[in-house]
Amino acid sequence: MSINKYNIEGYDDPTAYAALTNIEIEERKAKFRPVVYVCSPFSADPVGNAEQARRYWKPTLLWVIDRVRVMNPIQMEVKGIRPIKYTGGNDLSYYTYLKQCRYQVQAHFEWNMNRPELAGDRNENKHHEMAKRMIRRGGRRDIFLGTRECQGYVEPCTFGEGAGAFDDLPELALGLMYHGITYADESYDDATRGYLTVNFWRPVMRYGVIEFPRPEDCPLHKRVRPMGMRSFSREQNNFSGLEECSPQGGQAEWD
Repeated sequence: MSINKYNIEGYDDPTAYAALTNIEIEERKAKFRPVVYVCSPFSADPVGNAEQARRYWKPTLLWVIDRVRVMNPIQMEVKGIRPIKYTGGNDLSYYTYLKQCRYQVQAHFEWNMNRPELAGDRNENKHHEMAKRMIRRGGRRDIFLGTRECQGYVEPCTFGEGAGAFDDLPELALGLMYHGITYADESYDDATRGYLTVNFWRPVMRYGVIEFPRPEDCPLHKRVRPMGMRSFSREQNNFSGLEECSPQGGQAEWD
């Protein structure tokens, strides 16, 4: 069996390559194909993941998804998985996954008006340039589509460029789906203030494009639990973004 070290999009995928190579060696020894669970190397390092996320967690702004274009056909596949249990050992399960997903995403950021104490960090050019460089480099940390073992890859694109699998389909209703989470410091009305809220909607794809409503425009909302807002200030010295722009309005430096 020949194992390709690149995934379907042409990206280097050393985690899966190493795991499948080990499987091939074991197959030759045992003469049967074992059911395996391919883990990302990041999944075993929650402390490191959290630290990487904090390097560009900006409560100053909110990211808003405008629309998503579905590029590949919507296909499903079933895989036998051995998920590792927190208590030790593993289970055997069969999971259904979306297959060979590929999307174009258009989004923008807005200032988080729930954070007036961070008004000094509202430098549009700085955050725009940081976001563009982040996308060019494939993100600041690994991403995954839906579940942790479904690792994704990011690269810049021009929305609408290239042929999509559903460009000629006038309309496809996708039913009730999860839209996203609204955290306490992203609240948009009295009902979501001080709570963790989950939003649901009924998306419709038209000619391959799904237009996303704002969280507050979703038809269904579910408050999950009470949630407080963390405070930031120079006195607490817990948010470096306030120091990234000089008081004289000079040029800032950032990673």
